[in-house]
Amino acid sequence: MRSILRAMFSGRMAVAAMMGFASGLPLLLTGSVLQAWMKDEGVDLSVIGLFALVGLPYTLKFLWAPLMDRYTPLILGRRRGWLLLLQLSLVLSLLALSAVHPAESPLGVALAALLVTFFSASQDIVIDAYRREALVDAEQGLGASLYVNGYRVGMLLASGGGLILADFIPFSQVYQVMAVIMAMAMTTTLLAPEPEVAEGQPATLAEAVFHPFIEYFQRRDAIMILLFVLLYKIGDTMASHLTTPFYLDIGFSRTEIGTVVKLFGFWATITGGLIGGVLILRFGIYRSLLGFGVLQGISTAGFALLAAWGYTLPGLAAVITFENLSGGMGTAAYIAFMASLVNKRFTATQYALLSSFMGVPRVIAAAPTGYLAEWVGWVSFFTFCALLALPGLLLLWWLRRRGSTERQEALI
Repeated sequence: MRSILRAMFSGRMAVAAMMGFASGLPLLLTGSVLQAWMKDEGVDLSVIGLFALVGLPYTLKFLWAPLMDRYTPLILGRRRGWLLLLQLSLVLSLLALSAVHPAESPLGVALAALLVTFFSASQDIVIDAYRREALVDAEQGLGASLYVNGYRVGMLLASGGGLILADFIPFSQVYQVMAVIMAMAMTTTLLAPEPEVAEGQPATLAEAVFHPFIEYFQRRDAIMILLFVLLYKIGDTMASHLTTPFYLDIGFSRTEIGTVVKLFGFWATITGGLIGGVLILRFGIYRSLLGFGVLQGISTAGFALLAAWGYTLPGLAAVITFENLSGGMGTAAYIAFMASLVNKRFTATQYALLSSFMGVPRVIAAAPTGYLAEWVGWVSFFTFCALLALPGLLLLWWLRRRGSTERQEALI
């Protein structure tokens, strides 16, 4: 127990949490906060919808990740040097966004927002690589949980805090405040130690671009491991995609949904991430993935029970709390497993590729959920989503039996 507490309150974990905060802060400043600003300025709804495209760098970040494996800036080392440059660029791009008015120049807003998402996605590349290289294998789960919790706090500050501030000051000043907070986050970059990587770094750009893929696909059952990455949270993702329409459909008001989600959902997710990180440290990645995956399936089945019960506030609170608790635990194990797949010689590229690769099937799987729910009804839909937890868990068990996860043996 003492070793777990020492790990939780170590400087390395504080860095993981603070870097998570810096990673989460910019995300919704080009999403819900920007949408609110544009709506306030009277921008047409169709134009606001098109602004979803500024988020493309988050999906395409693997394309320029090799540059961050290959090259080292002149100051602070490979990881912190890139991080300082990107965070400074983020501050400047947020200030640029604050100086453009949506009603007068929507194109200027789009370009400034695209700069924010580009530098934000690039920051994510380096932070993920830093966390993998700075933490020993046994600490990856706890580090992932603290990173995710810091990320969520950053998102909450930017979205909730930003919208509250906008009731008292202009949106342009809200973005200036967020730029100042982003600048303060650079303190972590300056004070954190540069991780040592025994494997070194690619000697050429061609090696940085092609060798991460060659190295990965030479592993035993590489395709099946990727399939597990895609399947582990697919049922949970499909179910969560339609939760708000589901709550409204069975009679809950928007105020009830918002209150319960904020009071129970957010804190349950934070708590789940912390519990997950501690349990991963205690039991390892494999058993944690298995156990948390079972809990995710059961929590999804809870939505089916709520659909059968109908309107009940205690039931809503229970379902949201359990779903967010298990989801926070599962996400911590999931991110730790992703880190365990990465060869430290190509950390930035392989992690960026895997995280980008995960997002595409989740979007595709979530797209037809509305049609499915209309066709079979809420009870059957959520039951189906709960059963979708099984293929990923069975595949994990199969990979373990075959010994296909040798690179992760220290973790799982």
